[in-house]
Amino acid sequence: MYKQTCTNLLELSPDEVKAWLNSFDSVISDCDGVLWVYGKAIAGAADVMNNLKSMGKRIYFCTNNSTKTRSELLEKGVDLGFHITEDGIISTAHATAAYLKQRNFNKKVYVIGSEGITKELDAVGIAHTAIGPDVMRGNLGEFMSKHLVLEPDIGAVVVGFDEHFSFPKMTKAASYLSDPTCLFIATNTDERFPMPTLVVPGSGSFVNAIQTCAEREPIVIGKPNPAICESLVKEKIVNPARTLMIGDRANTDVLLGYNCGFQTLLVGTGIHQLSDVQQWKLSKNPEDKKLIPDVYLPKLGDLLPFIIDSLTGGSY
Repeated sequence: MYKQTCTNLLELSPDEVKAWLNSFDSVISDCDGVLWVYGKAIAGAADVMNNLKSMGKRIYFCTNNSTKTRSELLEKGVDLGFHITEDGIISTAHATAAYLKQRNFNKKVYVIGSEGITKELDAVGIAHTAIGPDVMRGNLGEFMSKHLVLEPDIGAVVVGFDEHFSFPKMTKAASYLSDPTCLFIATNTDERFPMPTLVVPGSGSFVNAIQTCAEREPIVIGKPNPAICESLVKEKIVNPARTLMIGDRANTDVLLGYNCGFQTLLVGTGIHQLSDVQQWKLSKNPEDKKLIPDVYLPKLGDLLPFIIDSLTGGSY
């Protein structure tokens, strides 16, 4: 309807917004930076998502955050006021475990990440290494000669968010990946987390470090890889042309929408802003054009009056 125009919905008439609301049946939303920031819901986000559900739209939460299992994400969402079910959560930790299980993986996984990944691997019976700190002991020579121990039967290296990322972990990952049969899997490649006053490195920072060291490209499970929504499309649970992707990050959320043929909505409560979109519009790089969303809102909660008007049949 507004394909790659970054049309500000607040500048449209109520009838135009209503027509836009009627143009999709399914909603897939990013979480961090759209629905909540860290442990706090963004104002109006829960009301918008819950009322979209009341309109009869299918609602899915799609996160690149690999630190939590689907059940943990469900608990967090419910605690923050969102009316969701576990089936409506698409997470990279769960998708990573499913990816390996579907391929009858029967070796051990070296995990750089958190319990979100290891719990999902446990759930499908896949062996893995322990998580947590792996600190540098002594100088490089001492570490290499006395402390570096590689485990046998490692068939995959999975990299997600790891607050204990270290030189030893990068060394081990690259060493395992020197075997070309060892899978290199990234839960996602988000560069940073949307935080109000700090820059927090995301999984992509760790993935890029290992990619450089190992001289190998990873299999990326999360957004913008369309594989994360593949089952929804293949099983015709959603119609891409009538599906809306909501996100705060263009190179994951909006690009996923572009790759899947979804409509896209960028909100300004996270990573990318209108100033970024303006640069992409002026860019001569065709890849940048894929990052331009269809529509824009300063925050998701701004949509609430229009939804209530549509539900009540009133005149906004």
